[in-house]
Amino acid sequence: MSSQTLTQQRYAYGQLRLRLWQALLLFMVVGFWYVMTEPGLIPPMMFQNDRQAAFFFGQPWQVAQRIWAWFVIDADIYRHLRVTLTETVLAFGIGAAAGLGGGLWLALSPLSSRVLEPYIKAMNAMPRIILAPIFGVWFGLGIGSKVALGFTLVFFVVFFNVYQGVKEVSPVVLANARMLGANGRQLLRHVYLPSATSWVFSSLHTSVGLAFVGAVVGEYLGSSQGVGYLILQAEGSFDINTVMAGIVVLTLFALVLDGVVSRLERRLMKWQPKAGETEKL
Repeated sequence: MSSQTLTQQRYAYGQLRLRLWQALLLFMVVGFWYVMTEPGLIPPMMFQNDRQAAFFFGQPWQVAQRIWAWFVIDADIYRHLRVTLTETVLAFGIGAAAGLGGGLWLALSPLSSRVLEPYIKAMNAMPRIILAPIFGVWFGLGIGSKVALGFTLVFFVVFFNVYQGVKEVSPVVLANARMLGANGRQLLRHVYLPSATSWVFSSLHTSVGLAFVGAVVGEYLGSSQGVGYLILQAEGSFDINTVMAGIVVLTLFALVLDGVVSRLERRLMKWQPKAGETEKL
């Protein structure tokens, strides 16, 4: 058996063990949730009776039934989910593209960077959630206001990561590239962008959740559809199980979108050695 095959088997075995531990942790968390909220089992000491815990935290079996009804029995969540995912993907895509372009531009333009730096820092320091009512007035209660809010959350995360990634390009690498005759376009393609790529994907993983935050908060403040709207309606009737079901659905789809980003990262960063390869070197 070759050393490469043995290494691959060890890696596969390690991944299997990791997935088993992750599944065990999830099982323990859900099991603890079930035991502490199921009437008749061990009642939490902080509540007066065993039904109060279920009222405040919901019950995993009821949450699962609510999700099953949404997707299978009633099948009434799809239009809401489509709206929320559309808002999220648009905010994520537009914000990431604008952040990438803005970060590259200011990092490569020292004069513009010095002029705009205090204003960008001021906008980043502003709690952008408070812009949601303003966007509602400007763009109405449709998708536009939710995309605008999500854009403001995604843009600055990507912008500052790209800006920092370009700024940290090694001067030695730049000098060598210029000495070999590289022009500005070649420097951007072969030096600046590869240097900023890891920073970009790090920011994208963070931005996925922020794009969902922008969509859901916008739906909270004014909407007639979307998963955030369903959660808001459930909160109004103190239906904690539906609230928890909405949170679970949003979390799962955020993980799916993050997985898409991870897959794209692996395809675009094949040149970067993995941890195991680095140790062998």
